[in-house]
Amino acid sequence: MKYERIEEAVFKSRPNRFIAQVATAKGSEICHVKNTGRCRELLVPDARIWVQRNDSPHRKTALDLIAAEKNGRIINMDSQAPNQVAAEWIRAGHLFSEDVSIRPETRYGNSRFDLYLEEGKRKMFLEVKGVTLEEDGIARFPDAPTERGVKHLEELIACKKDGYEAGILFMIQMKGITSLEPNDRTHPQFGAALRRAKKAGVLVMAADCLVTPDSICADREVEVRL
Repeated sequence: MKYERIEEAVFKSRPNRFIAQVATAKGSEICHVKNTGRCRELLVPDARIWVQRNDSPHRKTALDLIAAEKNGRIINMDSQAPNQVAAEWIRAGHLFSEDVSIRPETRYGNSRFDLYLEEGKRKMFLEVKGVTLEEDGIARFPDAPTERGVKHLEELIACKKDGYEAGILFMIQMKGITSLEPNDRTHPQFGAALRRAKKAGVLVMAADCLVTPDSICADREVEVRL
């Protein structure tokens, strides 16, 4: 996945979860934050960031926050990127063959899953979660309580019981990760639901990403430790 019109900037503040005050070559500007998570370890004053410029007159802000640097590591923060990156990864022959049919945003029961995959007799509902939180080389999800995430896991268990394949893919939006773990400290209910899903036969997997200021692509599978 490639971005255009990327500029380096400096993060200053985050008045609310949707916008940030940043410093660019043009001066002080308002930037849309494409990630509603807390991201407290990334969005610290004077952090080095990268933004995408869009001068459409229909936008409230001209900038989107794409990535941030933490201890020399570039971390993609675009919450819309993981689904596209996952689809590219699957089309490259992961999980299914390159002939797989991929349908985004497919409803099942009371949930809408990110991807529905079909090839021959195989049919899978797949939920994709972007991960930006890293602690000592370990990726953790979520960085804030997510009742929606718990609901998705319960629905994946239902899919499995109804005869479908079901899975959750944690797309870690950075490199340098040794494993992924549920963030039980922040949301123990999600960790418990993830372990129930694994026990019920739901596929639980993670992959890290090669990230530059203007690109992101899935790289290698990472161990999920429950």
